[in-house]
Amino acid sequence: MFEPAIAPSASLLGLLQRGRGDGTLHALAAERSDALAALEECVTQDPRRDWQVENRSLYYARLFMELEAPLQGLEAHLFDAWDDLDTRESRTGLTLAVLGRLVGYGRRDALLLLRRYAAEGCNWAWALDELAVRDNDEGLRGLADAVLARFPLGPEGDAELRAAVRDAYEPRPWHLWAADHPRVAAATERAPFDLWQRQMSRPETPEWSTEAVLAWADAETEPESGSGAAGALAERPEGRAALRRGAAAARLLGAVATPADLPVLRLAARSGLPGGRCAALRYLAEVDDPEVPGLMELAADDLSETVADFAVDTLGRMRSESILVHARSWASRIDGGRLPEAAARLLACAGGPEDAPLVVAALHREVSRSGPDGEALFALVEGAGRLQAGQAVSVLRHIYAETVCSQLRLGAARGLAVIDPYFATGAAVECLWDCEEATRELAARSVRTSGNVRVLDRLRRLAADPGEEAEVHAAVRGRLSAG
Repeated sequence: MFEPAIAPSASLLGLLQRGRGDGTLHALAAERSDALAALEECVTQDPRRDWQVENRSLYYARLFMELEAPLQGLEAHLFDAWDDLDTRESRTGLTLAVLGRLVGYGRRDALLLLRRYAAEGCNWAWALDELAVRDNDEGLRGLADAVLARFPLGPEGDAELRAAVRDAYEPRPWHLWAADHPRVAAATERAPFDLWQRQMSRPETPEWSTEAVLAWADAETEPESGSGAAGALAERPEGRAALRRGAAAARLLGAVATPADLPVLRLAARSGLPGGRCAALRYLAEVDDPEVPGLMELAADDLSETVADFAVDTLGRMRSESILVHARSWASRIDGGRLPEAAARLLACAGGPEDAPLVVAALHREVSRSGPDGEALFALVEGAGRLQAGQAVSVLRHIYAETVCSQLRLGAARGLAVIDPYFATGAAVECLWDCEEATRELAARSVRTSGNVRVLDRLRRLAADPGEEAEVHAAVRGRLSAG
């Protein structure tokens, strides 16, 4: 499947894809047919950059209710031929989550569609989890035969059944079925033991010495195809493995290394093989060794992508005053590169008010280079607010309006709440309709209510909405009770 094309931020579709509050407001003011088409496209072609982190289901479900939208488009998407060809949860997850929210609002057609998909669809487990918290016992019992038919009789089918029971997000259906189906009862009894056995299986560990730990860290280091590999370390499968192994080896070094091992560790951090080099560098950074700044500069410029990316990841974890001094020097470099960028992010997280100009300059550079959705923006945006960098208002407003990532927009809104004098009467009003729970909570605590009938009406609606999250309810009711 192709990634969805993101429409311009000023268009109705673009606003809805981003989950912005103005998306709801514009949809309610637009031609109903246009609003329904844009809403359906968002729900069936998940626009989120990270579907496991960003929220959209309640946002879209509310608009379905406001528009009294039919579900034929969602039904066609769920039972499309792609359902058998593309088995990723991300293809149907948002649609199923929206249907679950609609069931919570009393839409029986959504309940029937969820039941049908749980019985027939590829991503049946997600549908079953949605039903587990919203359907009655009779409805769930009616699905037992269809779900259990997915697991053939025999050892292999029983193992698959135990895995399904063990991995279920909501166990309620399985517990109901256990009373009537011996296979489910056996699976629910055995699943905890399978999990215990999996937790008890221990991977190979090194011997108890510094040299052995370094050798263990190098044991599974994959040779790199060349210095031109693209992407940050954590974005590549081999990079994630290197991060995990290097970090694990550093923790082991914390238990076995002594001051007498420092020469060996410094040598490994300077010129060792990638695995041991990463582990030694992380360990030395954690003990704040005085040679770390020089070692960090060497590693960040290394031809090995693994070493260079691990070095900047390690720098981002440091917090000592001595490393902050070096970070200020690195961040002031105008030539760019991994180390100056990582240093600016470190200052954003741990620097003082005097570091605000460096952080804002890095924020402008990152937006110019990567646009309003760069991964490095998260720390810089948060830092601009934390450091109360008033000169960042314009760039934070730009990120707020343009980013596709609702979590990054939340960070921009938090920063604007601190440094933008017009936030309470401007963006905070829109944020009351935002897709992110934390953004709505921020808006409820920040928005100016005096004389604004629309704001007061929205706060009352949020307070009465049974689908709203508890934190938002608390913030809204606090504002309403305060007058």
